[in-house]
Amino acid sequence: MKCLLRNRVSFANHSTLVPGPGKYRRLMRETLNAMSGTHPAPDARDLLLDAMLEGSTTKRLVLSNAHFFGLPQTAVRQGQLYSNAGLRLSQFANLFEHDDVSLFLTIRNPATFLPAVLRMSQQEKMEGLLGKRDPREVTWSEMVSRIREAVPHMPITVWCNEDNPLIWSRIVREMVGLDEHEQIIGALDLLSEIISPAGMRRLLAFLSEHPNMPDAQQRRVMTAFLDKYGLQDQIEEEIDIPGWDTALIDEMTQIYDSDLAALQAIPDLTLVLP
Repeated sequence: MKCLLRNRVSFANHSTLVPGPGKYRRLMRETLNAMSGTHPAPDARDLLLDAMLEGSTTKRLVLSNAHFFGLPQTAVRQGQLYSNAGLRLSQFANLFEHDDVSLFLTIRNPATFLPAVLRMSQQEKMEGLLGKRDPREVTWSEMVSRIREAVPHMPITVWCNEDNPLIWSRIVREMVGLDEHEQIIGALDLLSEIISPAGMRRLLAFLSEHPNMPDAQQRRVMTAFLDKYGLQDQIEEEIDIPGWDTALIDEMTQIYDSDLAALQAIPDLTLVLP
């Protein structure tokens, strides 16, 4: 969100508006909650747009909300990821039925996602999230398949949170509708958090010497610098869940990697990989 807002002036020059989250998150939540089991009020869309646009005009709106599908305490129920995701998007699509709506969604290895949700939820044990389900059964393709069933024609772009430092500028450009040569303020902020300061200085110097480097080649360069100067304590994550050993975490990670193929098979879905 901070990156999008830092670029809002240049995005506006491309007919894309990034409103501050305070202008729509609460209002959007209340509107969608009021739609439970019914159609939106005739003026609901226009009221929301008036609040977000504040008199401006635009061709594209970029809205962001990490809790759009639900708060952390409802993110995982009986081993199912975001059980309300399909309903929420269906309501949103009905609200903006005459507009082109696309979903951009980042996913994360369940081996690290589930512990993170547990820390933020009201549950004390992993069983409170999973019920009787095995953690190896938790997949993003199952959730996205439910979304596809709920909104059959909505374009979906998916990428892995673990890849964010390498592909963030590409994700932002696709979100906003820019070509690959447009500069993004903060494009390397995530990478700078996991590379040593000396390595980051050398990377920035190298990129400044090659300003017209294609995105794909730039990602290869970034990967090489990450291999050499990466901060292991920032790259590796410690997982401490009773009953979870290294073998289980490795197996969940392999399942997560394999799940990407299942995601790619879902119609009208774009999977962005480094």
